[in-house]
Amino acid sequence: MTLEQFFHDHPRAAVAFSGGVDSAFLLWAARAYGCDVHAYYVSTAFQPAFEREDARRLAQELGVPMTVIETDVLAVPEAAANGPDRCYHCKRSLFSLLWQRARADGHTLLLDGTNASDDAGDRPGMRALRELEVRSPLRECGLTKEEVRARSREAGLFTWDKPAYACLATRIPTGTPITAADLERVERAEDALFALGFSDFRVRLAGGGARIQIPADQMEGLLKRREEILKQLAPHFSAVLLDLDARTPSR
Repeated sequence: MTLEQFFHDHPRAAVAFSGGVDSAFLLWAARAYGCDVHAYYVSTAFQPAFEREDARRLAQELGVPMTVIETDVLAVPEAAANGPDRCYHCKRSLFSLLWQRARADGHTLLLDGTNASDDAGDRPGMRALRELEVRSPLRECGLTKEEVRARSREAGLFTWDKPAYACLATRIPTGTPITAADLERVERAEDALFALGFSDFRVRLAGGGARIQIPADQMEGLLKRREEILKQLAPHFSAVLLDLDARTPSR
């Protein structure tokens, strides 16, 4: 099945839209193939502000209506506890909320941007999607991440080369309860590094400190700007550490 065939068979749909590469391409394809589509962005403490702005920008460029749903994900006890199944409980809660809003708007089909490169065995959140009957057209049509990026570039989407960005909860070690304060300081630290020109990195909580994971080709530049980075991060962390095991860029 092709995406064109999928949207021919499903002419009206709601899309769970994160502002990332996959859901952006899915939204474009829905629009391009004549689907009456509506984007829904769930805003929580787990998402950085720039993702919401990217989502707004793309929806506006495509002329697709977008609804922002605000929710307190830390009110979900299993998500805040940050156990091994955090992602499942988080997805289950957020997509239940999405379904509630989409159905209220008259939708009977909810889509997400999972692609064919995503390993279901390593994605507990995908179990929640199956249970809630959320469809994943990119995966169903066999489109890999590489193909999604290539087609996004052809379509002129600014998201085509956007680095993969896991939610801020992944910066907190499994088993450490997640607090709004920790999420805020991690986001502040990553914003500071973005502003200095670094990309595709992670700032992970390590006790009371920050552990920076960065691709090998940016490590020398980071060390050269050590004083600037310490000035930005040291007020918020007990220590600022560099992980010498270079991060593999995520595509």
